[in-house]
Order: sequence, then structure tokens, then C-alpha cells
Amino acid sequence: MDAEHTGEGGGREFRRVLETLRSRMLDGTYPLNSLLPPQRELALELDVSRDTVQRVLRELSDEGWVRSRRGSGSKVIKTQRIQGTTPPPAEEPVMTLGRVIGSAFEQDEVTLDVCTLTSESLGIHVRLLLDRIRAGQSTAPRSIDVRLMLPAESVPWPYPVNVADPADDRPRERLREIARRSTATLEETLYELKSENFVTDVRLQIRHAPTVPDFKVYLLNKNRMLYGTYKAIRRKIRLSTGESVDVVDVLGLDAALLYFSGDGGHAVDAYMVDDMQTWFDSRWELLTEEGVTAQGAAAPPA
Repeated sequence: MDAEHTGEGGGREFRRVLETLRSRMLDGTYPLNSLLPPQRELALELDVSRDTVQRVLRELSDEGWVRSRRGSGSKVIKTQRIQGTTPPPAEEPVMTLGRVIGSAFEQDEVTLDVCTLTSESLGIHVRLLLDRIRAGQSTAPRSIDVRLMLPAESVPWPYPVNVADPADDRPRERLREIARRSTATLEETLYELKSENFVTDVRLQIRHAPTVPDFKVYLLNKNRMLYGTYKAIRRKIRLSTGESVDVVDVLGLDAALLYFSGDGGHAVDAYMVDDMQTWFDSRWELLTEEGVTAQGAAAPPA
């Protein structure tokens, strides 16, 4: 799945740097057509080796986020697009997933209902929110209630598909492993919000559906929605063995999203939010299998 995969086997530091640079491109810190800081500067700031930075930049180049040229640096060539019928505030002319989630977390009681292939996008932005709360840059809500609906591992996943060998399950297992790791990261982050006394009540429920979604949807506080389809692409991915494989995959973290506001004065928006909330509730109650339910000060994932 494009940009929702962590390549080269990686390791904790590799994934941390990869997620940091991705999030900065998504939130506009590194805007479209800008140059990333020099490798030496990134290595110093993020306290990793230059080799780790080079491997991360290679992964971002494989995913189509940056174009790297010797002597010219790495240029940002892709970003996430969010569009809606309601214009964003004048002080926030660029709408990003991080800003939409951050706005939702300004409420005293936060609810998030999410249907997606993996929880990587959500995990990245909740982690960034925790960092801002720790730094005193954001106010924590009193309660957080998250329902996360993912595809069951037991059902056939139609992508990614090795073009040369469609029966090769390694690309799909790569995606399943990212889903497991991303979910564990989200659990850990929510646990930290609770254990560090930033949030009084935290509840995370994870259930698995018998189908693989063709779209992702975020329902925020019952009155906002982000919706985006997974579009098929052909690209190369790097397996944990280092082998590069040509696959048919789908756009993920960088997929365009549509924004709907249930109380923004637009009847179509209000209908879409209400209809998708009903869709989510019905599938959650009737079609999913219970996975993980964590409440209060549940222990962090191993």
C-alpha cells in the first residue's frame, strides 16, 4: 500500500525517522516543491546515523514523496490533498489530516470512528498530537473514544500483488505486518496519554471486518468526516530482504481526502456525515469480529 509501508526491514530508528519526515511533508512543514534539510542536518537533529537518513530518503523516493539528486538534495514532489465544500479558515488556508484531527481533539470529549487498511496515518498524527500536548502547544481532551475497523487477516487481501508472481504472498504479508505494527503504536500512544495524566478516560476498540475496504473514512466527533478512495497504482516496493519487487498497489497515506462538515450549513455535507456514520455503526455492530478493547490505564502493548 503506497506510503503506508515501512521498507527495508527498518528497525525502530528507521521507522521513527520515516514517520517524522512523512508527517512533516503531510502537515506542511516541508511543503510541496521545497527541499528537505541536508542529510547531515537531519541526522544531527533526529539523533541517528547518516546511513539511516539515506535509507529513509531512499524509501521516500521509492514511495514517490521526494526526488533526490546528487548535489541538489531531496525535493518534495507529493503531498496529501484534502478538499471540501466548506472553505478552511483564513488563518489555516491549507487543510491537512493532522490539522483536522488536531481540531477534533480540541473538544472536551473526542470520538473517532475509523475504517482503513492500516492505522498508520492515524497513529502518526495521534503521536504528533501527544508530542504537542507534552510540549504545552495543545490542550488535551478529557476523554478519547476510538473505534478502529480493519480488514480481517483471514480474508484474501487483493493487494499488493507481485506483477511477476501473483501467488507471492510476501508483499501482502508486508502490509499485514505494517497493520499490526501501526495498531500497536496507536495503542501505545493512547496508553501514554492516559498514563501521563493528560487524558482522564481513554477507550480503544479494534474490530475486524470480513472485507478489505476500497476507501478510508474518518468520522470525527459525529459531525466531521474525511473520506478517500484507494486508487490502484503500479510501483516498486522493497521487501525486508532488500529485494525490490514490482507490484500493483493502492495509494494510502498520501491519497486525496474529501472533507465534510455536518454543521457547516451544507445539506449535502450533513447528509454524507450522517449516512457514513450509520454505515459505520451498522457494520461495526453486525459484521465485525471483536479484536482488542482497551480502556483506562490498560497496559502498553509488548
